[in-house]
Amino acid sequence: MILDLHVHVSAFTPPHGGMSRRILDSLPFRFMRWRLGIPGEDEAAERAIERRLVATIDGAEKLDAAVVLAFDAVYAADGTPDPGRTHLSVTNDYVIELAGRHPKVLFGASVHPYRRDAVAEVERCVRAGAVLMKWLPIVQDIDPADPRCLPFYEALAHHKLPLLSHTGGEKTLPNINPHVADPALLRPALDRGVTVVMAHCGTRSAPGETDYCDTFMRMAKEHERCFGDTAALSLPTRSHAYPLILGDPAVRQKLVHGSDWPVPAVPPATRLPLRQTVAALRERNWMRRDVMIKEALGFDAAYWRRAAEVLKLPTTGP
Repeated sequence: MILDLHVHVSAFTPPHGGMSRRILDSLPFRFMRWRLGIPGEDEAAERAIERRLVATIDGAEKLDAAVVLAFDAVYAADGTPDPGRTHLSVTNDYVIELAGRHPKVLFGASVHPYRRDAVAEVERCVRAGAVLMKWLPIVQDIDPADPRCLPFYEALAHHKLPLLSHTGGEKTLPNINPHVADPALLRPALDRGVTVVMAHCGTRSAPGETDYCDTFMRMAKEHERCFGDTAALSLPTRSHAYPLILGDPAVRQKLVHGSDWPVPAVPPATRLPLRQTVAALRERNWMRRDVMIKEALGFDAAYWRRAAEVLKLPTTGP
């Protein structure tokens, strides 16, 4: 079974989720909405995104399924919701609905570990078929090394639910706490037996940011359950990681496939022949384009199968 384990969906209206005006009016979001042909900010727009998402997955012939990610709200230190600092939310229930309607959509849960009901919500998501847990610490204000996360890690380890946690920089969404970008903060999760997938392999998202790719590589070699996904690595600010992670045989065995759709896949022109760069640019399905780029870069057959193995899913497609 070949998976894309890092795919996003947007929600505009309760009870599915919502977005702040800061995101809705931002240049990256307006570009993606224009490129995907999504009108408005209402239920009709949600349905249009759903149709585009499903068509994109179906059009990426190499993929058997995609993990679509929920995105929990920000929670305050006392465990209560913090709507004033929440710029994006996509509820678990909405992604459960999507997975129920579409066989190629798998449920990626998101639960903030400071929630008073965090462990109970993890267990509910497991019963609903979650295949992983998603965090974006610098946007959700989660410190993975905070002791409040320890019961959460125990629950993930007990249910064998992997944690897909963003590492490194982020520019598409507002940064609430930029001090929690370091992959090393995830050591307590690994120490407690959680399988951790470090999204973006710790890479920076803009010039001048700290790049943690070397930290990711070291941890991937030190910890059996530490992996890295290749989501958005073709972006110009992140593509410097390709020769590093592909050039180290031990790290290469810890890479799993993710696209970060609907973030566009940009062919790293300095690392591909002109013919393959042009062919990728002509491909309008960004998920399929991401596959084309990684095949051209030389990702092997084991890489394409590894996401399903990490998530302990069947080895054959639906």
